[in-house]
Amino acid sequence: MNHKLIALAAAALCAAGAHAQSSVQVTGLVDVYAGSMKMAGDAGRKAVVNSSGMTTSWFGFKGTEDLGGGLKANFQLTSFFQADTGTPGRFKDDPFFSRDANVSLSGGFGSVLLGRWMAPNFLPSVIGNPLGDSFTFSPLILHMNVPLFNASGWKATTPSDTGWSNQIVYSTPDISGFKANLQYQFGEVPGNNGKKNVGANFFYFGGPLTVTGFYERDQISNPAVPNTYLGTTKKDWMLAAAYDFKVVKPYLSYGQAKADNNPNTAKTLQVGASAPLGGGNLLASWAKTDFSSSDRKTFTVGYDYYLSKRTDVYAMFMNDRITSQPTGNSFGVGMRHRF
Repeated sequence: MNHKLIALAAAALCAAGAHAQSSVQVTGLVDVYAGSMKMAGDAGRKAVVNSSGMTTSWFGFKGTEDLGGGLKANFQLTSFFQADTGTPGRFKDDPFFSRDANVSLSGGFGSVLLGRWMAPNFLPSVIGNPLGDSFTFSPLILHMNVPLFNASGWKATTPSDTGWSNQIVYSTPDISGFKANLQYQFGEVPGNNGKKNVGANFFYFGGPLTVTGFYERDQISNPAVPNTYLGTTKKDWMLAAAYDFKVVKPYLSYGQAKADNNPNTAKTLQVGASAPLGGGNLLASWAKTDFSSSDRKTFTVGYDYYLSKRTDVYAMFMNDRITSQPTGNSFGVGMRHRF
């Protein structure tokens, strides 16, 4: 009996040790808002209950295994969804795991990742404006990443989505607040083997100061499956900075985007600020994009109130203008919960 008890205890200890060395997490975020929306160029106003007011709703799995000696194996499988209808993906034909689908090794050298992950443009644009990754209300994100399928004909200035498939990423370790990612996406297009996407971004967090930026050279569409050649080479870059004065945190960003088959360059300037107020933050951002004979100006102001560390409610107002198009004004109130 004693031998059996000892064996059971040893097995339990081994199981506990194995459990401590690896973990899998179910995680995600749900964001839904109600509002009245009219973008520049829209023929009319639309009352909506929509998903993803301040952050695109998503869920998925993340895991880590401690391999010893400071080396870890990691995976991410995360998917976007539309919380107002329960529809998977951000839009029709969006791949199921379009947010993340990758494996990586990390250690003192940094990390190496294979699979689908963020494009170089995404995190710098999120960190560089006070409304973060709002594809509904952030002027910077709207100008860079959201085409308007209306009379305005507005096209996103940043090519090839906010995520890249079929990529290799090297991420540096944190060096006194500085970190960078070097990214290469294989085109996998028959007959166009030389076509690819390459890019890099960097981040510096030094106390109250944040500085970030990215560069991309794109030839492959995302998130199309299979990949397709864009028919040209598109290049874009951005630099952004923010400084936290405690009473207010100002933001500034500037970037350019150009395609080889178009003589014009899109130039985007964004200024913004966040300020603590009550139990939340007052947010404001303005962006202007000049492109050939037209320009776009968008201004958003709102308030984000935290009910807890995981749950917040928000109210946003946005004014949107494009040359020779009807002005748009939008308003929304919503709730966001992280799990």
